[in-house]
Amino acid sequence: MTITERFQFLTKKAENIVISTHIFPDADGIGSEIALCLAMRALGKNAICVNEEPLLERYKYLDPHDVIISSADYLAFYKDVQIDLFIVTDTNSLERIGETVKSIAKNRVDLLFIDHHPCPKDVMANHCIDTTKAATGELAGDLINAIGVELTREMAMPLYTAILIDTSSFRYPTVTGNTHRLIGSLMDTGVRPPHAYNMIYGTKKISFMKLLGKVLASAHTTKDEKIAWLILTEDMLEKFSVDTEDTHAFINHLLVLDNIKIAVMFKQMGNQVKVSLRSVGKIDVGVMARALGGGGHDHSAATVIDGNVEEIIKSTIDRLQGLLEIAEKALEEN
Repeated sequence: MTITERFQFLTKKAENIVISTHIFPDADGIGSEIALCLAMRALGKNAICVNEEPLLERYKYLDPHDVIISSADYLAFYKDVQIDLFIVTDTNSLERIGETVKSIAKNRVDLLFIDHHPCPKDVMANHCIDTTKAATGELAGDLINAIGVELTREMAMPLYTAILIDTSSFRYPTVTGNTHRLIGSLMDTGVRPPHAYNMIYGTKKISFMKLLGKVLASAHTTKDEKIAWLILTEDMLEKFSVDTEDTHAFINHLLVLDNIKIAVMFKQMGNQVKVSLRSVGKIDVGVMARALGGGGHDHSAATVIDGNVEEIIKSTIDRLQGLLEIAEKALEEN
């Protein structure tokens, strides 16, 4: 059974459908679940999105019909509903959707992951997972088209935003002709790229520009300039009154460096450090992130390491240098 056939089969027989995404969701997970929910409603299904926490204010413009509710609200109003199909977007593990939503998912007949992240073969064989897609939003858009639901602007805006964010504005090698053809169809509904870009990235205050300047001033590279990194601390965020959600794209500024192969951003979060990785060319940082205890895509990945940022930087950069040497040698041999 193909991905499309599996999606058609499961959605056709289901009446009560709940859709969720991973905790601390990004625009790809959120945009995908909103569009899929609206598509299911267009087919006459009883569909709703349930996330562990309420939707952040910054994303509410993507959900004008308020299809996303919190797990607390679901338990208050829908806890006795039998779920025919539970869909999870942008992850392929129930461990990542939050404890309360995971308990809700137990009251289901069928489960379906819709995702583009790497996963075990047995998971891929039983769900809608396509690692060739640039974003889960691209896969969601293709599936909506496959079941014959006409894309509306209410579906298109979250899907466009999902793909925009997960490709760093269409910069990653995962972007294909199919990606742009879908983008074209989303624009045909009335989505305007300048508006979509400004809504998700927002207009910034001067404090944001000063923080960006301070972070970029902290940039370092290895001697061969193949690895570059930035440092962001909670004290910096507090000093400049900037939301951490607005800093995700800081790392992309490193990708313009001449000899860059791997860009890294170290972000202190309490007693942990989030290590974000980006790469250019054929270097697979997904493999490197997994070696560091995390995961992700070929060109965009991350991990979280316990400890202090200053202590973690040296050990992580040393490890990445070794992994990069192995990767480059393997590419030369092939």
